[in-house]
Amino acid sequence: MDLNLKDKIALVTGASRGLGFATALILAQEGARVAINGRDETSLQTAAEKIANLTGQAVFPIAGDVARKEIPSRLIEQIVQKWGGLDILITNAGGPPAGKFDSFSVEDWQNAVNLNFLSAVNLIQAALPYLRKSVAAAVLTITSISVKQPIEGLVLSNSVRAATIGLTKSLALELGKEGIRFNSILPGWTATERVQKLLQHRASANNTTVEIESQKITSQIALGRMAQPEEFARVAVFLVSPAASYITGSMISVDGGYYRATL
Repeated sequence: MDLNLKDKIALVTGASRGLGFATALILAQEGARVAINGRDETSLQTAAEKIANLTGQAVFPIAGDVARKEIPSRLIEQIVQKWGGLDILITNAGGPPAGKFDSFSVEDWQNAVNLNFLSAVNLIQAALPYLRKSVAAAVLTITSISVKQPIEGLVLSNSVRAATIGLTKSLALELGKEGIRFNSILPGWTATERVQKLLQHRASANNTTVEIESQKITSQIALGRMAQPEEFARVAVFLVSPAASYITGSMISVDGGYYRATL
């Protein structure tokens, strides 16, 4: 299937590794012009070079912490200066730390809100004038299956990512008549560096091993394994493509059957 992504202009944040990197790679493979963002300039440049080498597409790396309120507008401005517009925005950021409710301060909560909610708000606000000019405007927020089924030890993520779902659905309804689509993917357990750190945290807390904690999780997944990042990315790229032109306001679980409820 031709996803009609050739020469579409996309920004993927949190793209130096993990889900963001995998998504940016497949966007580039489909012919999109991709800007990637991350906090560490060296890691980001390495990711951009890898995507360019694998796809032959020019990739535009822009370093910056999207949790800082002034950074999202700078990212968008630089992309517009380079390529003249924006068609696709994928908001992604690393998750807040693991831990129980009593272990977090008000400052920890504010940091989580800045990273996983306000970053999306600020990115969308900055991108909206250019998305309104696009004939294929799409926004994808990357959240977590925890918004449907809270994950033990991730109270910050469970709480804050639910706000992003509310934002995504609200904007799908508010801006649908302008032709701008908003969807979210709720990834389950995926083999990323973030998940490896969570497994290490659980192993330490439970006095077990990473292997045992991984087995506990995969035993609850219908497919019996964690996802690979590219399995998530293929769904993400489809959702932001013109091939998915009648999908908006959807919260798509990519979790291998981890979530057990019918709704």
